[in-house]
Amino acid sequence: MASSSSASEATDAFDRLNPTIQRWIRAQNWSELRPIQVQSIRTILEGDKDVLISASTAAGKTEAAFLPALTLVAKRWQDGLSVLYVSPLKALINDQMSRLDVLCEQMEIPVTPWHGDAPQSGKSRLLKNPKGIALITPESIEAMFVRHPENAQRLLSALDFIIIDEVHAFMQGPRGLHLGALLKRIDALSAKAARRIGLSATIGDLDQAAAWLRPTDPSRVSILKDPGEGLDLQLQIRGYLNTDPAKAAKDAKKDGSGETDEDQSQPAITAICDHLYATLRGSNNLVFGGSRKMVETVADTLRLKSEQAGTPNEFFPHHGNLSKELREDLEKRLKTSDLPTTAICTTTLELGIDIGSIKSIAQIGAPRSISSLRQRLGRTGRRMGVPSILRIYATEADLSQQKGVLEELRPNVVRAVASIRLLAQHFVEPATSSDALATALLHQTLSIIAERGGARAEVIFGLIGGPGPFASVSTTDYIELLKHIATPDVDMIEQAPDGTLMLGARGEQIVQSRDFYALFQGDQEWRLAIGAKTLGTIPLSNVVAKGNLVVFAGRRWEILDIDEKAHVLEVAPHKGGHVPHFEPTGAEETHTRLIAEMRKVYESDDVPEYLDPTAKTLLAEGRSGFRRLNLGEVSLLDARRQIFVFPWIGSAAAAALAVSFAKIGVAAERHDLGISILDANIDQVKDALQRIANFTPDDLKQIEGFARGLCTAKFDDYIPDALLRRLWGRRNSQVISSIPEVALTLLAPS
Repeated sequence: MASSSSASEATDAFDRLNPTIQRWIRAQNWSELRPIQVQSIRTILEGDKDVLISASTAAGKTEAAFLPALTLVAKRWQDGLSVLYVSPLKALINDQMSRLDVLCEQMEIPVTPWHGDAPQSGKSRLLKNPKGIALITPESIEAMFVRHPENAQRLLSALDFIIIDEVHAFMQGPRGLHLGALLKRIDALSAKAARRIGLSATIGDLDQAAAWLRPTDPSRVSILKDPGEGLDLQLQIRGYLNTDPAKAAKDAKKDGSGETDEDQSQPAITAICDHLYATLRGSNNLVFGGSRKMVETVADTLRLKSEQAGTPNEFFPHHGNLSKELREDLEKRLKTSDLPTTAICTTTLELGIDIGSIKSIAQIGAPRSISSLRQRLGRTGRRMGVPSILRIYATEADLSQQKGVLEELRPNVVRAVASIRLLAQHFVEPATSSDALATALLHQTLSIIAERGGARAEVIFGLIGGPGPFASVSTTDYIELLKHIATPDVDMIEQAPDGTLMLGARGEQIVQSRDFYALFQGDQEWRLAIGAKTLGTIPLSNVVAKGNLVVFAGRRWEILDIDEKAHVLEVAPHKGGHVPHFEPTGAEETHTRLIAEMRKVYESDDVPEYLDPTAKTLLAEGRSGFRRLNLGEVSLLDARRQIFVFPWIGSAAAAALAVSFAKIGVAAERHDLGISILDANIDQVKDALQRIANFTPDDLKQIEGFARGLCTAKFDDYIPDALLRRLWGRRNSQVISSIPEVALTLLAPS
């Protein structure tokens, strides 16, 4: 029950709202305003600062922003939009439209969804009478600037508020750079910058978020955080063995029995699907499968199980490659709850699109990001008094069929336990800088030239440079970029005699393409080749160097050459024997804090009750392997001409360490717990580490020259190689500068 003081504050906040809003709240049968809403109403109505609202999912963040903002703009008379709501998802825009439509109609404030799938009729009405609220994606803002700059001026030059939803999704990656640049361009249209309101449920560093929201003056951002009531979580981590059925049958024949344990001989994914089918039927759930291939595999397996059992199918895939109609039909089915439905998805349902009441979340594979895990958990337990339910399905290798150092350590179950520990500690990874910086800079340069029909270099850089997404880019960097893209081979821009930059032939072609407006792209696949023969493709989540090793098709390959532009890795078979069967690292990085927590799990003795019997056994085996190998005392492990190096650092730092080894001619392979060195003994690895520990600043600077796999973003193929390397070095400067210290730690006696 609310205290008398909080009740008084809630009443005061309610009384400050527009009378139409008050009547609407009563019609919703709200018993009271939420705490975060009380805070935001007071802050937004009393001051003129930007506001960052951090609160759990379903805590009322949308209303916390809009109710006071609508109160302030209710009597606005001048032309132009009063509120611009920016979302990373079209589906989220459609959700907010349905939430705001009735209230804004009563207030006679037009609300217009503005994205590629939105009705043109609404956009036309807004252009005839530019007033009210627009709900938009960054890509549609971009399209407006490029195709109809006069509309951008009419609609965006007198904004009172810019509300940015899911701020954490914009704080890293190419879309964050993109939106950051667009916000600066919107500010430049107006004599007075609009107030910014950021909304998010998952932010690790609120000060970092405030700096993203208002880079020029983070101190003018008021940070509002809902303390909430803690996480009411029902949890299970389930363990499974990746057993090869053919191998199990062969072993059974050897022992003369001719029989195998059905539960243990089936592939892990089959057993996982059996449990999903038995547990989730009859309710609404989300199952996060990681890759699109896994999503399709699980959805298809569950559909076939339904057919075989003669039951209606309740299991459907949801990922970015599916048509908009299929995704929306599934989202509607979840929201209406007329039929029990489980969506098997990638990250597409991770953000705050309204899909109604979700009973539970399942994740196939141990988490690699606490931020993503927390965001996913926010999709369940949204009703008062209803707990969140999470099941994690962690797979490990069957040691009777595939045994090695990493398999023996059971890293996936251990990582799952470490993730839950960090979740309980309220840890969330800070946002990392994007590797799309150069691509975003090029993209915005072309966009501004197109918008203005030509612009001088200093004008362009004045619009987007300085505090904000391109703060680390110097004028020298920018001039280098412009000179490169003006060369005849690139032909993106050309310079008029008066210094005005115009689009070149290729620049015109790119800007006129329909896919120009989006800066993000799917995972970049690199082709593995031996001469003219293609082996297949793999994604690269971290930089590599010549001499590094990759695992593909069940064996190791040494990288002989790297074609950055064509995204080709020239490889040769490496005679290194055992290939680890741990989960692929994928595109999601692991933070050093998570790897360090894994080490603490290994060194502990507690057995969490949320582990199923198999997971408990696997955890015990992992700890036993850790202690047998003495990894609490040693960092280098000799395993038959393969030296495992355990620095207990995150994936980005481990990748930089592997590149450092490549710099001195030592082939290294990154794995989930560090790196491994093939064809070497302990003394040779120690000698290499000593050389790395003695790296001078010049040596560290030269690491940039050995990094490969840097062409990962949309327009990186058009960026000068030296600039890509320099920006990578700046982005990873802390990681690179720490490498000698990491090497010294690895050399320290136990």
